[in-house]
Amino acid sequence: MNKLKNKSTLMLAVIAVAISSLLSACHSEEKEKESAEEQQEQAVETPAVELTPVKKGKLSSNITIPGELIPYQQVDLYAKINSYVKKLLVDIGSEVHQGQLLVVLEAPEINSQLAGAQSRIKQQEAIYYASKATYDRLVNTSKTPGTVSLNDLEQAEAKKNSDLANVEAAKSAYKEVSANLAYLEIRAPFDGVITSRNVNLGAYVGPGGKGSDPLFTLQDQKRLRLVVSVPESSTGALSNKTEVNFTVKALPSEKFTAQVKRLAGALDEKLRSERLEMDVYNKDKKLLPHMFAEVNVPLPGGDSTFVVPKTAVVTSTEKVFVIKVVNHKAQWVDAKKGLTSGDMMEVYGDLKPDDKLVKVATDEIRDGSTVKDK
Repeated sequence: MNKLKNKSTLMLAVIAVAISSLLSACHSEEKEKESAEEQQEQAVETPAVELTPVKKGKLSSNITIPGELIPYQQVDLYAKINSYVKKLLVDIGSEVHQGQLLVVLEAPEINSQLAGAQSRIKQQEAIYYASKATYDRLVNTSKTPGTVSLNDLEQAEAKKNSDLANVEAAKSAYKEVSANLAYLEIRAPFDGVITSRNVNLGAYVGPGGKGSDPLFTLQDQKRLRLVVSVPESSTGALSNKTEVNFTVKALPSEKFTAQVKRLAGALDEKLRSERLEMDVYNKDKKLLPHMFAEVNVPLPGGDSTFVVPKTAVVTSTEKVFVIKVVNHKAQWVDAKKGLTSGDMMEVYGDLKPDDKLVKVATDEIRDGSTVKDK
């Protein structure tokens, strides 16, 4: 009986110890859980942030935009008068020089008009010579007093002058008709390449001919214009001293350079962008007009501005801002973005050098909340 009693007592003691240990462990877990919750609440209420100072600086950036190569000069050549194509001296791909004869036209009626104009000159000259002879005789006769009235003399002089004017008018009409002969020969206005031909021998051309189709299209391809449209946000850094790089799909392994020569100085109303033109010298003719190009336009930094990490700038649905920390209090400061380069960005706002900003900012750090340094 004593042995049985001792065993029961021992078992009760073991159970009591186990229960005590279990209660102690539970109590410890509850304390740890409460401590973790307190730390979590404290971290939410007072987040630890890494700060970065505001510094003055200049950033240089670049943008890649599409561009187009167009001829430096291009002209469509038309026939000014109704005529027929008599000779074609060039074709597509022909290289021509300024003043070179390209096509000869034929208009038989012009020869008839020219002959008629010449006949009218002779007719008016004959009338003039007759009235001049009459006037000269009256002048000689009037030297004898009382033989010719002054009125008759004045009338003869007026007739002579009128006939002389008719002679000059006839000569002007002749020049007008003869000038049309020059239009029967079409010459190149500048050095270039014929890129299109829309007529054949014997074709009827002119105002009543093939309508608006030109006879030829002439392009200057030794120098091209590289045209790009720069978005409004990047126009402030543009300069006519900028040199750009570009590539074309036809020659992907080659990189070309060009100098900015012309700035539009105004924004396109539809695209809200500024037109830039660069001169590209193309003596080897690797580049063709109307090729598309990928253009890398450098954007040098302007006046010294505030430069901060891009992670310090928050873009929300409401606004763009940075978070300044003053006496462990977060302050939202409205900001405007500038150029970006790598991990840095220009910002404009109510900031001062050496202000402390949250390096990795989010809108979860509320305005006026307490923060602490990491």
